[in-house]
Amino acid sequence: MKTIDTASEAKVSEGTDHRAAVSAGFLGWMLDAFDFFLVVLSVTAIAKEFNRPVKDIALSITLTLAFRPVGAFIFGLMADRYGRRLPLMIDLVFYSIIEVLSGLAPNYTTFMILRALFGIGMGGEWGVGASLAMEKVPPRLRGVLSGLLQEGYAAGYLLAAGCYFFVFERWGWRPMFFIGGLPALLALFVRMRVKESEVWQKTKHETWGQLGRGIASHWKLFIYLTLLMAMMNFVSHGTQDMYPTLLEKDWGFDPKQRAAITAISMVGAIGGGIIFGRYSDRAGRRRAMVVALIGAIAMIPLWAFSPNLALLVVGAFLMQFMVQGAWGVIPAHLAELSPDSVRGFLPGFAYQCGVLLASSVVYIEALFAERMSYAKAMSLTALTVFSIAAIVASLGRERHGVEFGK
Repeated sequence: MKTIDTASEAKVSEGTDHRAAVSAGFLGWMLDAFDFFLVVLSVTAIAKEFNRPVKDIALSITLTLAFRPVGAFIFGLMADRYGRRLPLMIDLVFYSIIEVLSGLAPNYTTFMILRALFGIGMGGEWGVGASLAMEKVPPRLRGVLSGLLQEGYAAGYLLAAGCYFFVFERWGWRPMFFIGGLPALLALFVRMRVKESEVWQKTKHETWGQLGRGIASHWKLFIYLTLLMAMMNFVSHGTQDMYPTLLEKDWGFDPKQRAAITAISMVGAIGGGIIFGRYSDRAGRRRAMVVALIGAIAMIPLWAFSPNLALLVVGAFLMQFMVQGAWGVIPAHLAELSPDSVRGFLPGFAYQCGVLLASSVVYIEALFAERMSYAKAMSLTALTVFSIAAIVASLGRERHGVEFGK
């Protein structure tokens, strides 16, 4: 009887542990995205205050994306050497402080420096949080929980849109960045509720030299993951970051209308990430991604060239359903492809190097839009990157459902 009770208690403890880890990863990524998308939603207002063209503020988004590999490198190495929890807590506090300071920036130069530093914090969170969560969840639920974890990003965008809707017209853009200091509180949750990864404890490197050799031995895998994540970031940032600007410039929508449509699109994103994540548990990671990307191609006319508002809203919803459907598979897919002993570093660093390669997409779209409508600039970009991303995803390896730590 005692043996049965002990086994039952262990099972309950394990379930509570993986739920806490997924919650921490989801909330960390959500608040990270919330802070990032405050700039996306406020591009024109920040440009006006600093007396700069829109493309200069769009360049700050590119700068944030470009510095994310630095954070992934630093915090990823720490995660494989010292465990997942401590680097995650440090990162949460760091990027919270930088976000508050962004709201206090007195000029354009200071703002750009702070957005670069924020990129370091943003780059560190995903790899550490995703590896911690994916190492704890049961393999049979890895896909659907991967979708939930990744859609913390969409939930952050939704939260930013809500903040913009209620705060911006009354108080302007700066107070929204003060709210961005909330992730620091999440560090307390991680400290009190989340346990260290048992997979890391079993497979950790004892020296920096061992870790360096372990990382270097997987350079071919790193190149493929970086290419895959470059295309996936072209897909997401190419359809999200300048979309509020498209709604303003091509449709003439006011801030509340833009925030409302963005929020609706992010509801679609959350649903798509979870549903395609679950689909990947049954059909495989690559197939789920390719199906979602082909679906995104079919949504382009409705998303960019709808003849009326109702269809535009439907297009925005369905586009992000497909885009984030493909993205929902990513945490599980990258974790499964990465060896146990370098999982804190390899997925996150490859992800953020992919971000670096794709970081120019926002600036490129803004430049194209000086010669054509935002709808044309963004739809041509979307068609190109969706097609290439589907090819890259289909050509890669897959280790669907592999057990970690064995």
